[in-house]
Amino acid sequence: MIDELEHVINGDCLVELERLGASKADLVYLDPPFFTNRRHTSITRDRTTTFSFDDAWSGLSEYAEFMEARLRQVHRVLKDSGSVFVHCDSSANFLLRVLLDKIFGPQQFRSEIIWTYKRWSNAARNLLPAHQTIFFYSKSDNYKFNIIYGAYSETTNVDQILQLRQRDEHGVSKYATDTNGDAVYATDKKGVPLSDVWEIPFLNPKAKERTGYPTQKPVLLLDRIIRIATEPGDLVVDPFCGSGTTLVAAAILGRKFFGIDTSSEAVELASQRIKAPTMTESALLKKGRVAYATADLKSLALLEGLDLVPVHRNAGIDAFLKSSDGEELVPIRVQRVGESFADAASILAQAAASKRAKNAVLVRTEEGFDLFPTPELPFFIHVVDATALRVKAALAASTQGVVHRERLTQHSTRTPQKRGAG
Repeated sequence: MIDELEHVINGDCLVELERLGASKADLVYLDPPFFTNRRHTSITRDRTTTFSFDDAWSGLSEYAEFMEARLRQVHRVLKDSGSVFVHCDSSANFLLRVLLDKIFGPQQFRSEIIWTYKRWSNAARNLLPAHQTIFFYSKSDNYKFNIIYGAYSETTNVDQILQLRQRDEHGVSKYATDTNGDAVYATDKKGVPLSDVWEIPFLNPKAKERTGYPTQKPVLLLDRIIRIATEPGDLVVDPFCGSGTTLVAAAILGRKFFGIDTSSEAVELASQRIKAPTMTESALLKKGRVAYATADLKSLALLEGLDLVPVHRNAGIDAFLKSSDGEELVPIRVQRVGESFADAASILAQAAASKRAKNAVLVRTEEGFDLFPTPELPFFIHVVDATALRVKAALAASTQGVVHRERLTQHSTRTPQKRGAG
């Protein structure tokens, strides 16, 4: 047992957790090996350091024995008011749930948290894996728990949510009204309580907190867990601390922390990170997913009927025309109202060139707008007139045809003049 904790130490958590003594931790978060049966390796962006760890086992029995011994130590070091969060994926989540029920008791199960995120597609003949699981157990019924509230959904009738309800003489719930019949509103509504499905993005490749450590989790994820289960000054323990994300989140939130890892490189990295703890804000969580849906709907409407993929957050391209596997994508852009043809062509050309497109399509919606002669277009841009322009052109051609026919008719119906004797 120790009186003063080091922040992070190198060693096996089965041994090092003994240093804490019993009932010391307020929260234990584990991101243990997942039973993937492979070696995880990655390298830092400056390519100076390689991190790796083995997650290979002779079988499920060996893995179960490894995890049970360490989970029993976790149970021992937790206070009665403490909780454990165990991170896993589909490789062995069924086994960890059984072990947690065995050690903590099924009655202490609190939540199965689903951490979901967007991922690039892969070639596997299966559904794309886009979530991991975090099991939340408490040591007793007297556990710390802080409710986190989020904003109401855009589809929520907030006026109804905020209005108080009361039961009538028949016990039926109805909206509360005052003596004048006016609605009575609550003043203590804080939002929507956090659910057990968390959409938190993976770290952006350019995020300041990214270290290059394999399986690194975002600080935002640990920030949320720590806020739920602890108060300032509480002790947070991570027996498989890796790059130290849990310790960074704890430091930012004013909690004490203790991390353990068998990799000396990981311990060194974690030690450096907690000297200057940083959390990357998620623009997705801050702005909301709807803020990224910036495709121009009017332009897309003009392209209806084409097999295409709309493009968001790109002022130069409205969509890509779908193509067969292995063929080049074809960017397409619609000329905006009030935009000169030359400007529209220039914007598309620049965007298409950045994608190294060999062909691009510009849909012209206006004519006669340019003050100066249209410059020669790049050879790879093909111009197509929008339906409205084609209809106008057809009508104009039709009108000119009628005028021409009328002139011919008038000419043919004139009375011939007699020629004089010569």
